[in-house]
Amino acid sequence: MIEFAWPWLTLVWFLAPLLWWLRRARQKQFSTLILPRALGGGGTQQTTARRYWPALLLLIIWSLLILALCRPQWLGEPVQIRSEAREMVLAVDLSGSMEIADMQIAGREVNRLTMVKHVVSDFIERRKGDKMGLILFADTAYVQAPITYDLTSVRQMLEEAELRLIGERTAIGDAVALAVKRFRDNEESNKILILLTDGQNTAGNVSPEQARQLASYYGVKIYAIGVGADEVIVDSFFGKRKVNPSRDLDEAMLQGLAQATGGEYFRARSTEELEQIYQTLDAYEPVSGDEQLRRPQTELFYWPAGIALGLFTLLFIITSLFQQRWRRAAS
Repeated sequence: MIEFAWPWLTLVWFLAPLLWWLRRARQKQFSTLILPRALGGGGTQQTTARRYWPALLLLIIWSLLILALCRPQWLGEPVQIRSEAREMVLAVDLSGSMEIADMQIAGREVNRLTMVKHVVSDFIERRKGDKMGLILFADTAYVQAPITYDLTSVRQMLEEAELRLIGERTAIGDAVALAVKRFRDNEESNKILILLTDGQNTAGNVSPEQARQLASYYGVKIYAIGVGADEVIVDSFFGKRKVNPSRDLDEAMLQGLAQATGGEYFRARSTEELEQIYQTLDAYEPVSGDEQLRRPQTELFYWPAGIALGLFTLLFIITSLFQQRWRRAAS
């Protein structure tokens, strides 16, 4: 069906006839574009028709322009669309401790970063329809991929991340603050930060407490994930013994970040646990929002506008030809 976006502009149509009537009443004659009577040949009825057809054509052109100004639109059949905007930022730790090989993928021993890449890449693939960005941090934090719908690029940027590119220490506060900075200009999205780290804040210019306050103020929800096994068996001079490779993990700080922002803290001691965490996040933050019925709109204003332009061009050409004929006849 056809609807008009600005139907009230039809009132403007009366402006041209009103101005014509006022001018005619004042001058007592019709002063719109007409053909000279000298060109007519025949009776009064034919001369009158030749006088008034340009005015009638101008009125049609004016009506078409007003119709275009009212923005006619074709409304299609209702369709269901997602109404919820969602933005996520992944903040991944690249400090030296992420090189500890206490994780396994298909029975193969790998370091923590390799495991994170393996699991998070699948998570990114499942988030089609969301916008996502990537922040990497160690001694400092930087944006590796801006918030975008191009999830393929985000995955590639994560795969290309290397340890020790930006130091050995861990600037968790800087990573959170940088994510908040990327989010704060958009007030209409769900702002989700997924923070993956295996340590404590040992570097950077922003403390975890300051980062927590910033995230709370700007409405950024933090899901914090502590990565690393609780114990591994190592060979030593005194034989095999158990050690805790995650003894430096500051779980209390990560729990505080999550709880203060309405998020949650998770512990990933293995590849399977991290995979389960991301399945939980899929449930907490589903990709599709509430579906709403929308009717697709197709603009039609260019049709009356185009016809009006064509008629005006035709009128101009015909009038120019008659004027040339009148000049030749007068000379």
